[in-house]
Amino acid sequence: MGKTFGLFVGLILALHLSAQADSTTIRQADTLPGQVNTSTTTPPDTSATAYEKLINAPARAAFYSAVLPGLGQAYNRQYWKIPLVYAAIGTAVYFYRQNQLRYLTYRRAYQNRLLGRPDDFPQYSDDVLLQAQAYYRRNRDISLMLAVGMYLLNIMDANVSAHLRQWNVNDNLSFRPVLLTGSHRLYAGLGMQWRF
Repeated sequence: MGKTFGLFVGLILALHLSAQADSTTIRQADTLPGQVNTSTTTPPDTSATAYEKLINAPARAAFYSAVLPGLGQAYNRQYWKIPLVYAAIGTAVYFYRQNQLRYLTYRRAYQNRLLGRPDDFPQYSDDVLLQAQAYYRRNRDISLMLAVGMYLLNIMDANVSAHLRQWNVNDNLSFRPVLLTGSHRLYAGLGMQWRF
């Protein structure tokens, strides 16, 4: 218990000290001895419009995809996803239409048989026609749910992709293993150092 607590405290201290050292480090341009560093860094844009652009980008991408599937992907400049969106939604809609047509065909045949009219399936019994109706109705409903699911997935993809575009992925973000040693006792621990 004591070793685990010591390792945990050491890890927290290493992370804290590393974060303090990294946050106080200032990059300077290379200068020759005796020269003054005249490089200036531009402060980050903290205006309200930049903040609104950053916050509204995911909401706007989701709204665009809700209005027209694939438009949010175009807003995120992920044009390769647009054919995938239309293929997924289009496939589900195609199967919905096919199952609906077959369901109506068997339903019409069963209704004609009940009314004493000739139908397209004289070789099938009434039970087979009822089973075929139930089968195609169930497949139609599943296809409709898949189409709605693909539409919602398109909206979520646009939203998440817009969020990930804001993610900071520069080279200063990294994890490094750190070897922790004690001053009083002889023990070693392994920790992670988080640089930002």
